[in-house]
Amino acid sequence: MSALAAQHKAVNLGQGFPDFACDPALLEQVTLAMQAGHNQYPPMPGVAALREAIATKLEALYARQYRAADEITITAGATQAIITTILAIVHPGDEVIVLDPCYDSYVPNIALAGGSAVRVALTPGTFRPDFAAISAVITPRTRAIIINTPHNPSATIWSAQDMRKLQDLLAPTNVLLISDEVYEHMVFDEAFHESAARYPGLAERAFIVSSFGKTYHVTGWKVGYVAAPAALMAEFRKVHQFNVFTVNTPMQYGLAGFMANPAPYLTLPAFYQRKRDLFRDGLTQTRFKLLPCEGSYFQCVDISEVSDLSEADFCQWLTKEVGVAAIPLSAFYGNGCDQRVIRFCFAKQDETLLEALQRLKKL
Repeated sequence: MSALAAQHKAVNLGQGFPDFACDPALLEQVTLAMQAGHNQYPPMPGVAALREAIATKLEALYARQYRAADEITITAGATQAIITTILAIVHPGDEVIVLDPCYDSYVPNIALAGGSAVRVALTPGTFRPDFAAISAVITPRTRAIIINTPHNPSATIWSAQDMRKLQDLLAPTNVLLISDEVYEHMVFDEAFHESAARYPGLAERAFIVSSFGKTYHVTGWKVGYVAAPAALMAEFRKVHQFNVFTVNTPMQYGLAGFMANPAPYLTLPAFYQRKRDLFRDGLTQTRFKLLPCEGSYFQCVDISEVSDLSEADFCQWLTKEVGVAAIPLSAFYGNGCDQRVIRFCFAKQDETLLEALQRLKKL
């Protein structure tokens, strides 16, 4: 869709990345790190100062202590974190539960490890987890389950009740948890991000994944991290050492220095909520039906009152004829499920959003 958007000079609200700059203070921290000579290999698990900063943040926000030395590893983005986790724990014949719709790397990662993805649909319309359906597919072959909150693509969040239900469901099992929390700092309307780290019964079996690229508007840097109990992290690092080894040194030092001030991530919910509200207000001037947006930087809309086209065909038409690119939700389903819903990304400058809204008013 991004290529199509460029071809037709469309406003690209498809791919999920900002079109605005990061904080200049972060660039200054990275520059200082380079000038200080931090340009060679860092330790395999990551720069100690950055791991310590992450441990401090996790304890402050989620009341869970992780040891920087053996329970936190810096990764080349969240995508590498997820595939490394899966390669570390999934063996041929194992099953991994994924909740559709889901981020498109999960299932190929499971296949690369020799496992089988067991797809369970989130409840159509609301995208809430269906715990009865999840319970029904847990077998002795179930190795792990992957959850994602705030959720891409639906922009929903898991509640405390959801997390407790998952904790109770997994308690009598040996099923591991991969908790994709890359949008952890984008939760709106004074809600809390319910990290798996908050729940002892989940944290003890969880690999928690997050992303500096999403948090600090530097997706191209590809720096993220994983937090997990020491025994699980030891297995993770066995794979990490040989599929990546380590991650960009000056970026790590720069991020460590920048994290000394928590304000950038503590103020991120308000920053994105304002953009969400601006975009949603504009969409009320169209025939789109707005779905709730509880977190992330995505807004989903129902196209039923606008077109009879399929999601995929409508997104192509919208890009070519209206000049705004979006993503069909069917792209995130294994079976191409078409609910007449598409996803916009509002991590854009106000001018970009306003231009897109002006074009969308034609609908």
